[in-house]
Amino acid sequence: MPLFDFHCQLCDKTSELLVRGNDTPSCPHCGSTQIDKLLSLPAAPGQSKAIIANARRAAAKEGHFSNFSAKERKSLLKG
Repeated sequence: MPLFDFHCQLCDKTSELLVRGNDTPSCPHCGSTQIDKLLSLPAAPGQSKAIIANARRAAAKEGHFSNFSAKERKSLLKG
């Protein structure tokens, strides 16, 4: 199920909503169905080595090692 951005004509608020098929969404703020679907740009995953390294450090700091290879996990747990 895709997420879409919508702008309510009645209360002038923008929301991100999960919408199934041809369902008509309503504004979560005021309940109006007078909402416009906005054009959203896709967010590409971070591909720079610095972004990936930073995310891995943050995950390891929180105890999440699933994104590391077995060899990397072993060396991290020793240190």
